[in-house]
Amino acid sequence: MDLLLDTHSFLWFAENDEQISIRARHEIEDTGNRCFLSIASLWELAIKFSLDKLKLNRPFDIIPELLNNNNIEILPIQFKHLRQLLILPTHHRDPFDRLILSQAIAENFVIVPKDGIFEKYTSNVIW
Repeated sequence: MDLLLDTHSFLWFAENDEQISIRARHEIEDTGNRCFLSIASLWELAIKFSLDKLKLNRPFDIIPELLNNNNIEILPIQFKHLRQLLILPTHHRDPFDRLILSQAIAENFVIVPKDGIFEKYTSNVIW
């Protein structure tokens, strides 16, 4: 199964935070699954770091190592993702979440979000 982690689920997994669900952690750790993180999530993290709205137990520069050590691939933004974004209903207004959701739908990935609103868009949700 191909999983697309949202920004929170990636951070909680990487930080070993108890806020991530047991099921989400199990699926991310399952070597039979491929895990992805959107470049939009990295962009969101960089913005929040630069505005001092996010504190982590580790520095921002450790993120590539966290991705590599956990076999999480970066998913670039492609035109088909933006096309999907154009037809996405507006149940949710956060631009980063909307783009991540559009990527998951366009790629037919299972999304691993902390936000239950994602279930209004797709049944391919694990939490």
